[in-house]
Amino acid sequence: MPILHTDFLLPALALGVALGWLGGLFGIGGGLIAIPVLGLACGLDQLHAQGTALVMVLPNVVIGFWRYRARHGIAWRPALLLGLTAIAGSEFAAHLATGLPAVTLRLMFAGFLIVLAGWLLRGLRRAPPATVAPAPAVLSARWLPAVGLAGGLMSGLFSVGGGIAAVPLLTGLFGTRQAVAQGLALALVTPGSAAALFAYARAGAVDWPLGLALAFGGVLSVSAGVAFAHRLPERRLRALFALGIVATAGAMLASA
Repeated sequence: MPILHTDFLLPALALGVALGWLGGLFGIGGGLIAIPVLGLACGLDQLHAQGTALVMVLPNVVIGFWRYRARHGIAWRPALLLGLTAIAGSEFAAHLATGLPAVTLRLMFAGFLIVLAGWLLRGLRRAPPATVAPAPAVLSARWLPAVGLAGGLMSGLFSVGGGIAAVPLLTGLFGTRQAVAQGLALALVTPGSAAALFAYARAGAVDWPLGLALAFGGVLSVSAGVAFAHRLPERRLRALFALGIVATAGAMLASA
């Protein structure tokens, strides 16, 4: 049953504005933070929190990618390659997620975030403090479909994992600048989120009134988050991204 009533409309819109801004800042659509908030503040279990967050994530990532592309000149070819290959894994993983216990799914997501945050923080600690240059490329562009497939699996399983996993892969293995990597991650997440939302909705794991209210609020603020990310130094943006992941993982472990 939907949990959103008239008294909660304005708080839900305000929450959507905050999540949309953070999603634009980090290139994740806001769902990473929305999932634990929906669980802790709205009483949704992990599966319904992930499905409902996708309603907000989908329009946010479309707008976010468009803004990142306009500011950073992201090429269409790698963006389409990542997006199309993400579809292959997202629906399969979403079906898998709908069959897992809620607590198991939450603990898996929190563990994934902790590992990812450790990787990001380790890279920051080893880099010289003053450098803002991207790392040299380790892999050629022909490996991009593998990133798209892995991101699609994460998007389906956790509803927001694809973009989070893609950013460090693109910066660390392909030598992509942080802001460009976040824009490409949004290109990966967009079709994967649509496929995952369809699977979650088919399983009845979406609170549509709450999700639509969050989506409307997010649409109002995601562009402002992208603009703020454009003004931040490369190293600071990476540090904020990693610390945000650590905080979210802590909240999910506490709620589990």
